[in-house]
Amino acid sequence: MEKDLSNYRKNYQKSQLDENTIPENPMELFRDWFYEAEKKEDCIEVNAMSLATQSTDDFPRIRVVLLKKFTWEGFIFYTNYNSEKGKAIEKDNRVSLAFFWPKMERQIIIKGFAEKIAENLSDGYFETRPRGSQIGAWASPQSQVIPSKKYLEERFVKFEKEFEGKEVPRPDFWGGYLVKPVEIEFWQGRPNRLHDRIRYQLEKDFNWKKERLGS
Repeated sequence: MEKDLSNYRKNYQKSQLDENTIPENPMELFRDWFYEAEKKEDCIEVNAMSLATQSTDDFPRIRVVLLKKFTWEGFIFYTNYNSEKGKAIEKDNRVSLAFFWPKMERQIIIKGFAEKIAENLSDGYFETRPRGSQIGAWASPQSQVIPSKKYLEERFVKFEKEFEGKEVPRPDFWGGYLVKPVEIEFWQGRPNRLHDRIRYQLEKDFNWKKERLGS
C-alpha cells in the first residue's frame, strides 16, 4: 500500500502571535485562545486534547482525552486510575498535552506533571455525569483485554441492576488528574511556514519566561 501525501499543503494566514503584546502568564493566553475556539461554530469538541505518557512498557503512548476544567494551576481531566494512562502516570507523572484547533490554525503544546486531585473534587464531577456514564465507569475494565463486546454489555446490565433506584457512587479507581504545566508553547500558523511559536517556561521563582522559537 502506498499513498503520496506530498501535495497536501495549506497556507496559514488567519492570525499572528507577538511576544510583546501577549500576557505574562500563559494561562491567560490559553483562556483567551480557548474561548475564541469555543465561539467558532465549526470547532467540535474544543476541549479535546492529546495526552502523551511514558507507558509501562517504556514506549511513549498518546491518546485523546477531554479537558474538563482549567484553572491557574493547570488542566484537569478524568479517567480510570487502573487504565493504561493511569498506570503510566503512577510510574512516571511527566506528561504532555496538545490541543489542535485547525479552524484557528493553532496548536498548544504543554509539558507538566500530573497528580490526582482531591477525592471530593472527583466525587463532585462524577455526580454531574450522565447516569449511563456513571455505570459505564463501573462496567468497563479500561485498557484490559476482555473476551467480547457481549461481556462488556453484560457487565453494564449487571451494574445497572445493582444500582437500580440508587445513586451511583464514584468507584475508588476512577477520578481526576491535574496537570501542572512547566512549559507551554503556543503555535500560530503563518504564511510560508514561518509560523509564530512562543514558548513559556516556568522558572524557579514561579515567573514565566517567554521565548520565540524558530518555525
